[in-house]
This record gives sequence, structure tokens and C-alpha cells, in this order.
Amino acid sequence: MPTQAEKAAAFRALHQRPGAFIIPNPWDAGTARLLASLGFEALATTSLGLANALGRPDGTNAVSLDEVIQNVRAIAEATNLPVNADLENGYADEPELAAEAVRRAVEAGVVGASIEDFTGDAQRGVYDFQHAVERVHAAAEVAHSFPVPVMLTARAENLLRGCNDLDDTIRRLQAFEKAGADVLYAPGLRDLNTIRAVARSVGKPINVVMSMADPSITAQQLADAGVKRISVGGALSRLALGAFMEGAREMAEKGSFTWVRRGMPSRELSSIFDKWQS
Repeated sequence: MPTQAEKAAAFRALHQRPGAFIIPNPWDAGTARLLASLGFEALATTSLGLANALGRPDGTNAVSLDEVIQNVRAIAEATNLPVNADLENGYADEPELAAEAVRRAVEAGVVGASIEDFTGDAQRGVYDFQHAVERVHAAAEVAHSFPVPVMLTARAENLLRGCNDLDDTIRRLQAFEKAGADVLYAPGLRDLNTIRAVARSVGKPINVVMSMADPSITAQQLADAGVKRISVGGALSRLALGAFMEGAREMAEKGSFTWVRRGMPSRELSSIFDKWQS
């Protein structure tokens, strides 16, 4: 198993090489190992995926920071891949307390962490501009204080939270870059023209989440538009649960079991998981 320093170096190198890379989102050790078996080079945790696994709605009030850190540790230890932690708003309003979530995630084994400017309260929306910048600055200081500097991703949540203000989103990303963020992320970008405009507006790598964008867009098109990192958020979790419910409904409504044919063979699963036991 590579050291955390080696994982950190590998993660940073992915952001520095030409082109874009896909960073899929597992929600537990098993899904992390399945993704690693397919050759992905890095992983990112998902708050929605974790909430789904716990049977709770997504959001900072439904899942505790302790539970997030436990999940982050399990995923970081599951494979030899670098892991980025989804820390939502840091589970605190105050910059120093939100930054503490970054410290805890790094101590759990990750080499990247994401923090967002959404308050966690739909009525309050995103943090005021200056407060949002102060939070990113505090988180970046913690992330960069370790012997192995961790990459901090700063998320501008306007487009995801019902505020379709691209100019303010870009303004926030530019300020987050100046505050020390290593990667910039505006969930809710949907088309290549908008994605290209955002990528051109900043100097740091851009993350685009494909659970929000036009799914016909390819990784190559995103790379050509200036995107460096491509994630899928909780989309794989929703895909898995969709298949689960399809089979469950067939049993409940028809009393039939044809869904069994579509399951992944146990032998194939065992073959993938066995290699992690050595």
C-alpha cells in the first residue's frame, strides 16, 4: 500500500498532466474496490452516496461529521488510490471550525478535500461573499499545513442551490483561487459553453460533476473545454439504488425474479475482492 505522501504526489500529478481524468464517487469500501479494479486513478467520497447508504436525506444535518470521517477512512483504506473527501460546508459556519473538518479528513487518510459555500440551510442559501472567502482561506491554510500538502477544492454552490447567477459564481471561484484553493468546482454547470467560460475565467484546475451536466458530453469534450477533473457525485449510488428498486418492484408487483439475471456474478465480485485480502 502506498504511503499518504505517495498518494498525495500521485493526486497532484493527475491535476498537472495534460487532459482530464475521471474521479468516480464510491460510498463504501466495496464500491471503492470495484472502481479501483476498473483502472480509475483516484476516488472521491460522496455525501449523497453516504446518506443513501444510511437511509437519510442528503445534507449536513442528516449525517454527522463523525460519520463522514468514519466513511472517509474506510474508503481511503480500501484501495491504494488517492481519495478526495466531500466535506460539504465543513459542518460549521465559522471558518476555523469548518477547517477543522479538513484536518480530521486528512488524518483519516485522504489527500484532497472539498468544502462548499452552501450553508446547509435552504432558507439561508450560500454564505455571504466575504465570509465564503474567509472559510476557503482557513481551509486552505489547514490543508497546506501538513508535511504532505493536501489539495483543497472550493465549491461555489449558486447554480445547485437555485441561484442561476453565473457571474457571481465565477466571482466566487476567482476569489477562492486567490484564497488558496487548489481546485475550483461549480456544481450545476450543464453545457459545454458555460463550462468553457468558467474554465477560462480561472487559473486553477476545474472539477465538473456529470450528475448535473448533459450526459451526452464526453470526457474528451470536457478536456477540450478546459476541465481537468470529472466527478459524478451521488449518481452511481442513484444508479445502484435504481437497479435495486427495479428488482424489488418486480418481486412486489409481479412475484417474479427475472432481475436476478442482471446481477453481477458472485464469482466476479469475489475475484475482485479477493486480491485485497493478500
